[in-house]
Amino acid sequence: MSTEGGPRAGRARGRTRIGPSIGDVAREAGVSAQTVSRVSTGADNVRPDTRQRVLDAMEKLGYSPNHAARALRYGSFGAIGIIAHQLARTGESRTVEAVVEAARQKGYTTSLVDVRSPSSTDLDDAVKQLDHQSIDGLVIIRAETATPDSLALPRRLPVAVSDSRFVGHHPAVGADQRGGTLAAVEHLLGLGHRTVHHLAGPEESAPAEVRVQVWREALRDASRDVPEPLRGDWTSRSGYELGVRVADDPAVTAVFAANDEMAAGLMRALYERGLRVPDDVSVVGFDGIPLAEYFWPPLTTVRQDFHRIGEELVALLARQLEGEVMTDHRTVVPTELVVRASTTTPGRRGS
Repeated sequence: MSTEGGPRAGRARGRTRIGPSIGDVAREAGVSAQTVSRVSTGADNVRPDTRQRVLDAMEKLGYSPNHAARALRYGSFGAIGIIAHQLARTGESRTVEAVVEAARQKGYTTSLVDVRSPSSTDLDDAVKQLDHQSIDGLVIIRAETATPDSLALPRRLPVAVSDSRFVGHHPAVGADQRGGTLAAVEHLLGLGHRTVHHLAGPEESAPAEVRVQVWREALRDASRDVPEPLRGDWTSRSGYELGVRVADDPAVTAVFAANDEMAAGLMRALYERGLRVPDDVSVVGFDGIPLAEYFWPPLTTVRQDFHRIGEELVALLARQLEGEVMTDHRTVVPTELVVRASTTTPGRRGS
């Protein structure tokens, strides 16, 4: 999938071809079509003067089979690849959107591959697919289960990663998961809740695991009971299903949900069972999606700056393309606790 500026879609069989063909370029340059193909793919078995004639013919006729001609002439393809997993999820979709916009601002087109699963096999296939499209650099967003040992990336290809297990092996950008989680838990404890229950994300998610770890640490540091986390899958449906269990437990007065969608499902489940947010149960989410402001009541949440994350990812690629070596570099983007009407002091459940 190409987000903009990619190759034209194939035309239906039998239609008249629009634009010059590889044969037109060959005739203009006085070479064979095979030679034009070798120049287009960057092969090194072409004489320099012949290569130049072919490039001149391509430019004169407006022929661009792919980005190879630009790379040969200008030293870059003008394109970056993006590998994402589950674009329906808020974090992935908003990060991709931000990367595309930041790339556009720097004059790059983008090619996106959304892998069906975070397995090493699917990611390997995605890397190969993008490599064939001729890219200058690669952004990997949430390669959940793959590791540097299980995923082979092209040598010398600039790579930037976001919140994945490649942090420390490639330049990385991520939100301040620790600071955001601490802010959420301390906010609820500061309101007087005895402890905070947690609707966690899936175990294979690196950000979800950081939030679980920091939530536990914060409760232990405050000498509070640490309940078992309730595992969801980031969806509102899972938040709703877990919310039924929360509603049946009178000990629960405060819940930190690992994302805003699960918080929304939780709030509906509580409402349907006659419990009020925040009077009976206070709720905090994570992500800061625009819709959270319009929940009822408006959701207290930890806002991530997805736009800044996208800008930083593209900036890391640009620095590598300029020759900077920065394998273990990591940029941490601050988060912000946005307090709204879904949290308050403990009510009748806390008495």
